Amino acid sequence: MSSKKKQKMKRSSSTQVQALAQHICMSAHKARRVIDQIRGRSYEETLMLLELMPYRASYPIFKLVYSAAANASHNKGFNEADSFISKAEVNGGTIVRKFKPRAKGRSYPIKRPTCHITIVLQDRSKKKTDRDMFLGTKNV
Repeated sequence: MSSKKKQKMKRSSSTQVQALAQHICMSAHKARRVIDQIRGRSYEETLMLLELMPYRASYPIFKLVYSAAANASHNKGFNEADSFISKAEVNGGTIVRKFKPRAKGRSYPIKRPTCHITIVLQDRSKKKTDRDMFLGTKNV
């Protein structure tokens, strides 16, 4: 199995869509700094924030949020304007170890940390109707 970036989509509920990016070459701590800013925000607000953030972690997270929204609209028919980030998490991945050759036959180890990023989008409009169906009330 190659160590390229992989994106997967999992369906956990009728109102949620999950996108996962694995083996992103970046520290989980640095990615969490960006993820903590976007958790719970709407889709459009998240894209604006990520475009303006000066961190290197913003770009892969931006691509993942965009991919999750595309999955939601294509597979479930969600409207992107009604979506919000219900869950966003960063987990540590494997550490890529390399050796850098140095003078006099020595070598120094280089550790490249990776992380796995999970984004879950939820649709506000469908969430309301599911709750109403559970409670037995009708939308008027």
